[in-house]
Amino acid sequence: MTINTNRRTAMYAGVAALAAIAGAGVAWQRHAVQGSNDIATDVMQTFWAAEFDTPTGETLPMSAFQGRPLVVNFWATWCSPCVEEMPLIDVFFRQNQKNGWQVLGLAIDQPSRVRQFLSQYPVSYAIGLAGLNGTELGKNLGNEVGGLPFTVVLDARGRVIQRKMGKLSSEDMRKWVA
Repeated sequence: MTINTNRRTAMYAGVAALAAIAGAGVAWQRHAVQGSNDIATDVMQTFWAAEFDTPTGETLPMSAFQGRPLVVNFWATWCSPCVEEMPLIDVFFRQNQKNGWQVLGLAIDQPSRVRQFLSQYPVSYAIGLAGLNGTELGKNLGNEVGGLPFTVVLDARGRVIQRKMGKLSSEDMRKWVA
């Protein structure tokens, strides 16, 4: 009986060890993917195929932004840090558009509120009305918690070079152009 008990104990220990190794591998892989700037090809294809309405009623195709560096900033009128960083983003855009940089603000908000806000606080960069679908787009681009503001920076080839949850700083923007 002790031989069977020892074998059973050894078997359970072996299974537990394998489960622990497998769990550690899965955790490592999840961490590597979350920490990485790589985004699945199908997600990026969907991103570039998307279209948004603008506050003025025009259609804004994402494909128009391909081929040059792009800053995509997810924001809302009710989000204080979003509103606080908009003038800084606007200055970045005006200073760097001659070097090919583009900026797109995707509003996760009601169109009427966005129009009213922009009539009081206009910006020079493009604004798209993403609505609640913008939250899902942000999650697909790495914003797992769905918080705002959230910014994604893409290089001219459409590869993610930086993601940031929270309010941007001048230092963040200096890094983009470095």
